[in-house]
Amino acid sequence: MHDANHLIRQLRESSVGREGDVFARLPDGGTVTFGALFTGAERMAAALAAQGVQPGDRVAVQVQKTIQAIELYLGTVMAGGIFLPLNTAYTGPEVAYFVGDAKPRVVACDPARLDEITAIAGAAQVLTLDAVGQGSLRDLADGQNGFEAVERGADDLAAILYTSGTTGRSKGAMLSHENLASNSLTLRDYWRFTTDDVLIHALPIFHTHGLFVATNVALFAGAQVVFLPGFDADAILEAMPAATALMGVPTFYTRLLADARLTKERAAKMRMFISGSAPLLVDTHEQWETRTGHRILERYGMTETNMSTSNPYDGERRAGTVGFPLPDVEARVMQDGAEVPAGEIGVLEVRGPNVFQGYWQMPEKTAEELRPDGWFITGDMARVDADGYVTIVGREKDLIITGGFNVYPKEVESLIDDLPGVLESAVIGVPHPDFGEGVVAVVVPDGGGTSAEAINAALSGQLARFKQPKEIILLEALPRNTMGKVQKKALREEYAGLFS
Repeated sequence: MHDANHLIRQLRESSVGREGDVFARLPDGGTVTFGALFTGAERMAAALAAQGVQPGDRVAVQVQKTIQAIELYLGTVMAGGIFLPLNTAYTGPEVAYFVGDAKPRVVACDPARLDEITAIAGAAQVLTLDAVGQGSLRDLADGQNGFEAVERGADDLAAILYTSGTTGRSKGAMLSHENLASNSLTLRDYWRFTTDDVLIHALPIFHTHGLFVATNVALFAGAQVVFLPGFDADAILEAMPAATALMGVPTFYTRLLADARLTKERAAKMRMFISGSAPLLVDTHEQWETRTGHRILERYGMTETNMSTSNPYDGERRAGTVGFPLPDVEARVMQDGAEVPAGEIGVLEVRGPNVFQGYWQMPEKTAEELRPDGWFITGDMARVDADGYVTIVGREKDLIITGGFNVYPKEVESLIDDLPGVLESAVIGVPHPDFGEGVVAVVVPDGGGTSAEAINAALSGQLARFKQPKEIILLEALPRNTMGKVQKKALREEYAGLFS
């Protein structure tokens, strides 16, 4: 029986007796059943074991999104290994750092990069998997037959996910079987996923959101997924009438809003639209409700914690907030060692079975961010309102201290974003000879046209003098990473010399 492997046992449970039911619908019209998925995963596990993967060994994976890549994730965990997904955009030198840090037994990569990756892989075996799920790893797996899941307990590691490394070196967040299982089960129940659901899966699978939230929740619910290689407005809109749920990043929603085919009729059978990974603008929230009749459900998580808070399924989904702490998750807002009163800003800390085991081979970093009693210091500035809704006001490191006063970029951004002619903005602090840091607003006009003068004039009556931007820069677009997060570090670097 398959009951010795904590995560795999639970992932299989909901489809026992339903092996012939469809798990994934593929873009080419093909389907993959639950039975075929787990058989494929067993073959991947056997192939990895044949390559010497032992319990606790890392399997680093930089491949395109395919069902075989999902089978590789499941197979790694089945074999007792630790799955280490890498963003497909990472360059050779970046991959070299991760491989050098994690020392994986096996590296799976795209065949086109075989020579490049082999040169930096050290002692690791390098195998290939391409955009249609073919390659040397698939060939090895296809020659295997069955596999008994390796015994792993709740506290054993299932994955290491490297944080996007906005400050210094990327850190490998160690996630246990229980971290992943507990969070996915909580989300399944909180968001009411069942065997009747059809989830549109258009997220990348090298990241918590697409790999663990979307994939694991669907498997735990025994739900079906429309498995898309990436964001494709045509494919999402085509899938919508026969689907029940979509998980996306804010960019998905703004792009879909720009498409005339998005209507109430098309979204009529949908049960929920979920957004995360980056802040959703209040404007997007409101436009989506007007267009589709649905209120997007915004939630909040991190690589280190999986999901920590969510707007309610029933009850008010409050725009601009990330809702309440999930069942089993505690949250508190701290400043100078004490919890702050409701409505005041501090650093968000969370505790629960979702919180990671620490950073791979970085005990000092772990001790800085993970308290001995289990509270994780997220580094996100937040406030909790009188009703218990959590609002994230920005990263602690994005806080601007100008002339000794604290400026929270989100407060200034919210006002700018509400102005006519503005699509969105990013407010940063850059070195200033008099004030330490000067407030700079980088603004993307929405085509209606705006100017630095108009923005300044509008803000002067609404913000204290020290919060007002000393410089306003108009750009066509803000720099973003794959998950749609604005890269403020890149902006700070670019405009570092503005006041010098």
